[in-house]
Amino acid sequence: MVLESLVNPFKAEKNPKRMFFIGFLYSSVAILLSLWIFSQHASLVMVFFTVMAVAPLMYNTIKYEEKKDLSNLPEKALLKEHAKALSFFMYLFLGVTLSCAAWYVFAPSSVVQNLFSVQTRTIVEINSGAIKFGSTGFVMHSLNAFSRIFFNNLKVLIFCILFSFIYGLGAIFILTWNGSVIGVAIGNFIRSGISRIEGPFGLNTLSSYFHVISVGLFRYAIHGIPEILAYFTAGLAGGIISVAVIRHDFATRKFEKIILDSSDLLLISFGLLLLAAILEVFVTPYLF
Repeated sequence: MVLESLVNPFKAEKNPKRMFFIGFLYSSVAILLSLWIFSQHASLVMVFFTVMAVAPLMYNTIKYEEKKDLSNLPEKALLKEHAKALSFFMYLFLGVTLSCAAWYVFAPSSVVQNLFSVQTRTIVEINSGAIKFGSTGFVMHSLNAFSRIFFNNLKVLIFCILFSFIYGLGAIFILTWNGSVIGVAIGNFIRSGISRIEGPFGLNTLSSYFHVISVGLFRYAIHGIPEILAYFTAGLAGGIISVAVIRHDFATRKFEKIILDSSDLLLISFGLLLLAAILEVFVTPYLF
């Protein structure tokens, strides 16, 4: 009751940047508790603990956004209202992601291996799958790589919609899990870069640290931000429909308005996902 009482949808929308620190706190507390209580299974338990802390906020936000759909606001104004929720969700997600990255960078190696074992295996499987797929010659061209990445992300998007519709706030689990995986990927990149820095501690070393950390964050932010925003948008759409199904008859005019609004959100999420795939294939590889 302590963590979830720190913030509500109204406060979050008024000060979305504060949600970065809330997400960082939620994730860090979840990591500490998972290491303390379930150390052998900390890599998954920390995800569940984070979801438990975020779940009340996610559920109340979905209900809050669904109420906005019942107002007389035009569709354009409704989308602007939903953008407020999506904004603080993104800051929350960034807090969770950077918390995982910070723990990966600064925690002892023995703790890191245990805390992020499942996430590390997931990253290895993704990378080995890409190498294996590419070695056959089918993904040598950028368009083939774009197709593979886009449809893989589209599958995650569909899961976000289904989980939100079935469980109301089920998408938060997928997003928290993805946040932990991305955090580990960023942390591994930064930690590997720092390990290559040699020389006595000084201004040059500080500059090198700053460079490695900046590159690590920027490398994944280019395509990661629109991709995760697409997942949140789809999850919000599925959650709004889920609440509407419980509260309203299917034949009412209000329900039609909710379906229209949710459809617009889904189209926006699809466009964001397309943009993320383009950036990941055609921009990120040429910068890093």
